Amino acid sequence: MGTLYLVPTPIGNLADITLRSLRVLFDMDIIACEDTRRTGLLLEKLLNEFSPNPADKRKPRLLSYYDQVELQRIPEIISLLTLDQNVALVSDAGTPAISDPGFKLVRECIKEGVKIESLPGASSVLTALTVSGLPTDKFLFVGYPPHKPGHRMDFFKNIKTSLESITSTVILFEAPHKIETSLKDLQNVFGDIDIVLCRELTKMYEEIRREKISEALVHFKKTPPKGEFVILFHE
Repeated sequence: MGTLYLVPTPIGNLADITLRSLRVLFDMDIIACEDTRRTGLLLEKLLNEFSPNPADKRKPRLLSYYDQVELQRIPEIISLLTLDQNVALVSDAGTPAISDPGFKLVRECIKEGVKIESLPGASSVLTALTVSGLPTDKFLFVGYPPHKPGHRMDFFKNIKTSLESITSTVILFEAPHKIETSLKDLQNVFGDIDIVLCRELTKMYEEIRREKISEALVHFKKTPPKGEFVILFHE
């Protein structure tokens, strides 16, 4: 029986890959990834940057694994594992299965008695939390808000209700083309609270803004948002 490895990849800075992750990735038979082209380019960069002799490194087979094909891929991956093939699961960036497909595969591997190893590594959630200046003893990560306006408002209302029981720092993701809409809904539910906005973490143009929601909205009117955002707040 093979082993399923959950391998974090850099969220921006290539040097954030761990030595263990490098070893595991290039020892794999199969790498299941969201985007085979993107992961292929990453492997090439890692070879050129960190291997003294790239020709000595084998190149694993890349298998696409994203939301639309997840259910059909799971039996295929389980079958490979039962044939003593080792499989790594990666996302486009960061730790796999965090707001990305993966937990269903892990669940099925557990059912089938497949060994699973989760490697520590890059995570935009923890990177943003530790740099935010907000309390870190308790935090609530809620992923991406729903797309539909009514569902999104309910989403924020439910967060507000949950914070009445356990006061926590809230962490969520948002895409650049939806950031203004989500901030307005957040303001409608929580008021004009202080927030922290992180984007391009670990990259050359990393930006961390600490301001009220109203100030962020004014900023985005002047400067169109770019890059994926991590939003944090603590009432």
